[in-house]
Amino acid sequence: MYSMPVKYAAVLLGVAALVPGGTGVARPANETLDPETKVRVERFEKGPATIDVSKYPEALKDNYELFSQKCMQCHRLSRPINCDYALPAEWERYIKRMMHKPGSGIGTGDAKKIFDFLVYDSSIRKKALVDEKLATATPEEKKAAEDKIKEIRDKYAKP
Repeated sequence: MYSMPVKYAAVLLGVAALVPGGTGVARPANETLDPETKVRVERFEKGPATIDVSKYPEALKDNYELFSQKCMQCHRLSRPINCDYALPAEWERYIKRMMHKPGSGIGTGDAKKIFDFLVYDSSIRKKALVDEKLATATPEEKKAAEDKIKEIRDKYAKP
């Protein structure tokens, strides 16, 4: 398991301590989910709440810390880690939705770093799911996804 530096652990614990109820999870009082979505979310939240990024490029380790800090402000980190999103277009929609949530604190620059991390991570950790989704995508969707995954993997490749 990736051992995060103490300064990041302190930031994450500080964020969790500031969340009402001390649960580490802030949810808007008016958040209502349809029963089907609620079941999916509960399933995702029961999975692991961390990712072993020890073998990821350094810049992506930093992006993981940002992802962890920002996403934990509103929900358990296990939700995006274990969800069934894997393709770049899915992550783009998800992040844009999260950016518009009150209090998310996710600006354009942070969103790009989180997006890069999630696309890279999915291409490694969720490869089977990526492949399964690409197999049923239209030729245009498949090409766009493969091109974006390659772009991000190349961006963070070690020289």
